[in-house]
Amino acid sequence: MFEHELYHLRSTELIREAQNERLVREIVRGRRAARREAARQDAEGEVHTSRRGRLRSTRTA
Repeated sequence: MFEHELYHLRSTELIREAQNERLVREIVRGRRAARREAARQDAEGEVHTSRRGRLRSTRTA
């Protein structure tokens, strides 16, 4: 009978650990997704131009 109780205690403990590990993985995935989304939105706001300095006008005669 004692071994049976130990078995149930250990089983319950393993189930709890597995749930905690799943929760941690879910949180990590969510944080990664949030960082990727923030980086994507920052990149959309940037404007890169190939021109440097002032715009040149045509020379007048």
